[in-house]
Amino acid sequence: MGGWAIAVHGGAGVDPNLPQERQEDAKKLLTRCLHLGISALRSNIPAIDVVELIVRELETDPLFNSGRGSALTEKGTVEMEASIMDGPKRRCGAVSGLTTVKNPISLARLVMEKSPHSYLAFSGAEEFARQQGVELVDNGYFITEENVGMLKLAKEANSILFDYRIPAAGLESCSAGAAADSPLVMNGLPISVYAPETVGCVVVDSEGRCAAATSTGGLMNKKSGRIGDSPLIGSGTYACDLCGISCTGEGEAIIRGTLARDVAAVMEYKGLDLQGAVDFVVKERLDEGKAGLIAVSRDGEVACGFNTNGMFRGFATEDGFMEVGIWE
Repeated sequence: MGGWAIAVHGGAGVDPNLPQERQEDAKKLLTRCLHLGISALRSNIPAIDVVELIVRELETDPLFNSGRGSALTEKGTVEMEASIMDGPKRRCGAVSGLTTVKNPISLARLVMEKSPHSYLAFSGAEEFARQQGVELVDNGYFITEENVGMLKLAKEANSILFDYRIPAAGLESCSAGAAADSPLVMNGLPISVYAPETVGCVVVDSEGRCAAATSTGGLMNKKSGRIGDSPLIGSGTYACDLCGISCTGEGEAIIRGTLARDVAAVMEYKGLDLQGAVDFVVKERLDEGKAGLIAVSRDGEVACGFNTNGMFRGFATEDGFMEVGIWE
């Protein structure tokens, strides 16, 4: 075993004109999460506990698209989703359609540990949350003024907006018919700007146990009831005895390619190392979709891959390596 390792992401696809201040805020948040994870791993806290801890931190901060600060549906509400997976026995839990649960990732873990099921959604998930006594808040808690403005622009552009944290000038241009001219499509339909900001964390602890967790608010101006890849085990999230993976990007493409599971599969069946498996999957399984992922292996390796112009990401390993980045 190569010791513990942790990777964290805040979404793949970044507007090239993202203000420097916003970039620095993102790097500071990712760095804070890494230090939190490093401290936990040095204290021999299991991987599954660490991924939940880090994603909770990301859900609480409104900078990225999960928990507070989640993207808004076409109705102006928030519907969140998350999943978590424990590698050793491939136990998993997932939730969708959450409107009042402060930390969706913790409810996903409760589904894994306290229910006979792997996935609960909408009113059933909310009822389970009440039964479990998790912290609930009004839906307004998750809504930021910035996102309200972005939803208005998305509706004016008659499109789904992927990047709802780009500069005002960029918003004006993308709302002025850019969607129709965009070469990017989702299920055959044009989109305006590509930059989802799902969050995720993958960890291998000092015992070689891998875990993964992913959480998101989904797409700005999405249809109510839409479910993306983040809560789908094998697509947005996967962990086994070999590795742990969390994906971000065009959900529909990630779902079609079962991206997270494929990383583990090509390691197992083709004998590729972690980075080789990540590179293969990003290049061969996205079918013109745009996405990225982070991964760790039981040997203490970290890896990432993306075919967007950037991905918010950070890594740390027991041997002292630490890196936080956005661009290629």
